[in-house]
Amino acid sequence: MGESGEISRRSVLKAFPAVGLAGASRGLWDERHTAAPAPSPQPASFPQPAVSAARPVPGSVWPLVEETLDVRFTDVSVPGYGRITTRTYNGAVPGPTLRVRGGQTLRLTHINGLPPNPPHTGGHNTPHRPNSFNLHAHGMHVSPRGHADNVLREFAPRTADEAAARAAEPRYVTTIHVPADHPAGTYWYHPHLHGSIAEQIAGGMAGVIIVEGDVDEVPEIEAAADIVVCINELKLKDGKVPAFTSGRWVTGIPSTFTVNGTVNPTLRLRPGEVQRWRLVAATAFTGLRLQLSGGRGGLPLHQIAQDGVTFSAPVSLKVVELAMGNRADVLVRGGEPGRYELRADMVPVPLMTIEVAGEPVDPPMGLPAALPPGRPFLDENDITNPHADRQVVFHADAGVFKGAFPNAFRVLGTGATPASDPDGDLTRDPAYGLFDPGYTNHTLRLGTVERWTVRTDETLPAHSHPFHLHTNQVLLTHRDGRRLDPPVWHDTIGLAGGKPGESVTFLVRYEDFTGRTAVHCHQLQHEDLGMMQTVHYVGHPKP
Repeated sequence: MGESGEISRRSVLKAFPAVGLAGASRGLWDERHTAAPAPSPQPASFPQPAVSAARPVPGSVWPLVEETLDVRFTDVSVPGYGRITTRTYNGAVPGPTLRVRGGQTLRLTHINGLPPNPPHTGGHNTPHRPNSFNLHAHGMHVSPRGHADNVLREFAPRTADEAAARAAEPRYVTTIHVPADHPAGTYWYHPHLHGSIAEQIAGGMAGVIIVEGDVDEVPEIEAAADIVVCINELKLKDGKVPAFTSGRWVTGIPSTFTVNGTVNPTLRLRPGEVQRWRLVAATAFTGLRLQLSGGRGGLPLHQIAQDGVTFSAPVSLKVVELAMGNRADVLVRGGEPGRYELRADMVPVPLMTIEVAGEPVDPPMGLPAALPPGRPFLDENDITNPHADRQVVFHADAGVFKGAFPNAFRVLGTGATPASDPDGDLTRDPAYGLFDPGYTNHTLRLGTVERWTVRTDETLPAHSHPFHLHTNQVLLTHRDGRRLDPPVWHDTIGLAGGKPGESVTFLVRYEDFTGRTAVHCHQLQHEDLGMMQTVHYVGHPKP
């Protein structure tokens, strides 16, 4: 898939915004899990999540990746921080890495071992059902219907009566068929039940999905150690994640950042050695402007993919921008011996430390000159209806509601949720632009190519509003009105708020899958408070 052609460093820079827990779980998890090795050697001392890979299953046409994701409160040790109690997948943060190939099936059994949900008397756009969840395969082009990547499902815990009667913990199944031509790359999974997302991801409920394929067979990449770098942002107080009970919850609790469950782990790299890092911003509130500092000017990050879609050639960058939910695959080559740090702006401590030491690799390992591109580009000539551009505006109004969550986080523009009083003051309206589970904001027809422009328009102090569309990748063509050359595929696009706010324009083709799903701000407390819309993918028109 894809087109060839060089990607310039300047062009990719313009495409981005300026902006483990080591303890294994007990009991059932220990008995049923068998970790599968990653295909390339990894540094023994650097923490890596457990791995589940495909295996033949009797009676199945295709190999399956099968995993049980056991969710419950777990006491775990965070190296560099201490012990905490949090909701986990299989007793660890992050959860297991799932490796799958195009044409295979991902089958997940979810056990909800969490306590019954507390009573809730507020509206649906306030935090609620903290012990229910579901599963979103973030960035993957798979079905949003049925038991697949369906974020409208609820995996509820036992009720209070069921728990008192010692009823069995409920089990749910997710079955995702990965298309044979799915782009190879790095994706991730996390819960996505409206009203509980922020609190659960702030406790570390996240894991990495790797779709294997053509880019892994490039000789220089195949020779490199394949390393997951999953960056979690935890909100911890008194050894646990406090309940999301007020709008000050995010700003009032400092973030603790971990890489594969450890605060500032150390990775060793020999001079001349090349490693492939799969950078995953599994963060709910903070974008990451990453660079490798140290030595004489640090080390460059040779980016080979964005949000799971491979570039046509590596791009050497000093800084890689990741909004909340973004991923970037980078190649890093050890240079002058010494200590280096992976740092992010506005994060006061290193995310991880890199020690370049040991016997040099001679000759140094190479970097690929070209890559198999992950997706062909679209252009304006592909647009089906040039007069049907969609306009989306992220907007916040202060002091709209009484109580602990006074601010209204709205999605305005094309398809905005109607106001309860269209003739009244829309800045005070309790429904306008807020998520309504019974309202379809966008009907999107398969085979159609459309242009969207998304911007922020704030009356509150500046916010970050990453835009995320489920099911279909989007091709970022303009930022703040300036054309990108070349454009870059994303599934999540960072947008800074303020006056003036940032704007982006992208093209998207709706392909393959029908069903109802979501588009929303990936600043996840904003999503829980109403900054989300429903999209409905519908079939091709009848001839």
